[in-house]
Amino acid sequence: MPLQNRVTPFGDLIATPERGLMFGNRGVLHNHRQQIVRYNQGRRWIVCVLEFRGRHRAVMQPGLYTELFFLDEATALAAGHRPCAECRHPDYQQFRRCWAAMPDGSSSILPSADQIDAQLHQDRLTAPGVKRVYRADIASLADGVFVLHQGEAWLLWQSALLHWTASGYDQRQPRPAYGEVPVLTPHATARTIAAGYVPAVHPSAD
Repeated sequence: MPLQNRVTPFGDLIATPERGLMFGNRGVLHNHRQQIVRYNQGRRWIVCVLEFRGRHRAVMQPGLYTELFFLDEATALAAGHRPCAECRHPDYQQFRRCWAAMPDGSSSILPSADQIDAQLHQDRLTAPGVKRVYRADIASLADGVFVLHQGEAWLLWQSALLHWTASGYDQRQPRPAYGEVPVLTPHATARTIAAGYVPAVHPSAD
């Protein structure tokens, strides 16, 4: 039976056999029976690569962080995670540079991990376990951002809207040229993407 450790663009944890392309965590979320008992622990939510320096982990060990899996990086960013500073150090540094260069940014100084995590925690939740969704003109959003369309998560990618599923993107619609849409990707992350950070996406997007 699949464990409840796959993350959707809404930040929810679901049980599904597919594991996706990325791995990460947001603290210890499970109990000794490998059941999810909390939405997050702390505000350091990261997304990692599946393989790093030959390390191996047994999933959901008692007292250790809960291993989470994502279809791709765009999904992880929409859920509120950010690149790991260790296993994805070049991507983390690029994320910091684009964060500092985001449109209307107040500082050109590279932010620390704590500063990023504090802002993301404010941007991703309206209450414990409740995702923050905001509205923006679709023309202002860059490829790699998730929006809410017909009650479901769709990725903006190469002039199209791509419908998210746990196994990949299964539908494509033309991207509207204008109009307000509900946005799932946290505001600061969406602005970082607009400033040049390009998240990795699942091959089904192409």
